[in-house]
Amino acid sequence: MRRLAFTIFSLGICLVPFWSEASPQHDDASMNNRGDHVMGFGQDKTTHHFELTKAGGIIQVRANDPTDSETRDHIRMHLQHISKAFAAGDFQDPMEVHAEVPPGVPVMQQLKSTIAYHYESVSRGGRVVIQTQDANALEAIHEYLQYQIRVHKTGDSLKAQ
Repeated sequence: MRRLAFTIFSLGICLVPFWSEASPQHDDASMNNRGDHVMGFGQDKTTHHFELTKAGGIIQVRANDPTDSETRDHIRMHLQHISKAFAAGDFQDPMEVHAEVPPGVPVMQQLKSTIAYHYESVSRGGRVVIQTQDANALEAIHEYLQYQIRVHKTGDSLKAQ
């Protein structure tokens, strides 16, 4: 009887991950709520895109509604902040949004002097162009952007264009 109870208990522990829902950091609703707070605009009002390039990549966010100037302005403010923060090695915002350290961030912080971040306004939002000539930094940037593509489910290419 004791062996049967132990087996059932052990089996129950092994199956817990299959019964539980997505972990909090990857639960879409939780991530989007944290994103609303950190970024200052509703995630449901915007479209994010992440592009890998041969020199780094691009983070772009646009308001879905072309007449939503409030969201557009918040996007621009946030991306200007991000370009300066990332250049300084500060990745607190994405760590807060995702409730974890995204892949690539530690190396991007370590090699921050080899990476350039340039903000640009675009129609309905903005973008941050990321560039480097350092192979290790490039790999880290791509890891970071691939992670963003996967967790935000943008459908963007996981390969450099």
